Amino acid sequence: MTGIRYIKIMAAAAFAVISTLASAQKYPDGIVDKTIAVIGNEMITISDLEEEMQMMQAYGMGSDKNARCEALEEMMVAKLFLMQARLDSLEMNGDMVGWIKIEGSPMNYPVMQTPDEPNYYLYRDFDKKDSARGSIYAREVCDINAPSDNVTLYGHNMADGSMFACLNNYVHKYNWDKNSLIFFDTLTEYHTYKIFAVFKTSANIGQGFSYHQFVDAENEAEFDEFVSTCKKLAFYDTGITPVYGDKLICLSTCEYTLDNGRLVVAAVRIT
Repeated sequence: MTGIRYIKIMAAAAFAVISTLASAQKYPDGIVDKTIAVIGNEMITISDLEEEMQMMQAYGMGSDKNARCEALEEMMVAKLFLMQARLDSLEMNGDMVGWIKIEGSPMNYPVMQTPDEPNYYLYRDFDKKDSARGSIYAREVCDINAPSDNVTLYGHNMADGSMFACLNNYVHKYNWDKNSLIFFDTLTEYHTYKIFAVFKTSANIGQGFSYHQFVDAENEAEFDEFVSTCKKLAFYDTGITPVYGDKLICLSTCEYTLDNGRLVVAAVRIT
């Protein structure tokens, strides 16, 4: 039995447990949170699932009658992949700091970071060998784990559709309508982000928007200005405006209609 198939069965079984225990959450005093799933040494509790459901419902998802079971399944699968990726990264390459994925696209890659050697993975693969595709990597000054208010991730816009080439799809709002979620996990946590702006700009000094230089806001005004600029440059309005305290990622790749252009997909963490 594969790990994923096993998780599907366990999620269904755990959902039956949820239905019997959910009423216990309504009592504020004297109630101990219940563990409903364990993947390796990672636990999922009822409150974890309820928080996930609240966030999904806030963004117009999770209204289906099977939503809780499906959400639990996704959480368990994410924990399984997270646990395996953590083990593999420790054995294979200590520069790996996370994993990024967009469902239904080729994007499903490890994320690298070398704080002492910027752009090391621009033309190197996971095994540190020369590669035209390079690797997906985080800007060296960003804190992946805290995390920084904004983490910029770089990837090539490959003609074969690999790496960050799928970001081109989000120039058109109908693709955002179909799927606006990005899964970006660290080695210790898993998170879901929702795209709030897609824009292009020039990387020439003094000509474009220096989105990558925004890492941590000194105050609310600075954060709001960054978000406002992203939305002003956006191809379309998503109706989403991150607020001070939210955590952002900017996925950056080459764009070819501008001189030294960059296509940027900016997303806000929702879980």
